[in-house]
Amino acid sequence: MVSSVPPSYKNHRYPVEVISQCVWLYFRFPLSFREVEELMLERGIVVSYETVRRWCLKFGQAYANALRRRRLQPGDKWHLDEVFIRINSVQKYLWRAVDADGNVLDILVTDRRDKAAARRFFRRILTTTGQVPRVIVTDKLRSYGAAYREVMPSVEHRSHKGLNNRAENSHQPTRQQERAMRGFRSPGGAQRFLSAFTGISPHFRPGRHLMTAGHHRFEMTLRFTIWNQITGRTRLPGTA
Repeated sequence: MVSSVPPSYKNHRYPVEVISQCVWLYFRFPLSFREVEELMLERGIVVSYETVRRWCLKFGQAYANALRRRRLQPGDKWHLDEVFIRINSVQKYLWRAVDADGNVLDILVTDRRDKAAARRFFRRILTTTGQVPRVIVTDKLRSYGAAYREVMPSVEHRSHKGLNNRAENSHQPTRQQERAMRGFRSPGGAQRFLSAFTGISPHFRPGRHLMTAGHHRFEMTLRFTIWNQITGRTRLPGTA
């Protein structure tokens, strides 16, 4: 098991159980900060949406990094895809890489989807994962082919629209959250949010449609136990 030291909550007015619950709600469900504030108020906890925002900024990435360190090493077949996102009415591009099991390897927000952007994304993934894949699967965007020949020419490249549904489907939770947030405000803000979001949200999405109800409850209990360990909380969500 990978050891992980929870972040420090020194000088925080609220206990870890409240802080981690707010961060979990925001990154797991398509909620706004104000909606998280309302959900906590229903439980008798008075916390402002601005405080929730600060907690998500401070602890979200730390939680996501801790969860990533506990994952198994990614598979050697990677799926890459890019979609457009609008930030302040300006079109940007969100690049995403997942392995064969659907685990998000990394994301990147760029102004363009040309060769330079693809090359930057390839180098970022290699640095993040610390390994080179056996196969990469992309759509027909020519930027992929031009960039991969420079960055990892020994890797097999399969370019076909129909082969890349795994990466395309992984964008769906991001779209849901984007709608809840009414769009991103800046490229840097989108990058920060999505970096934490893609580390936390998939941890609580184990593929319910592939499991029996009992198996799903057991798997979620394990995942909440891991969440408790990396955040330092002592109780499961919803327990007294």
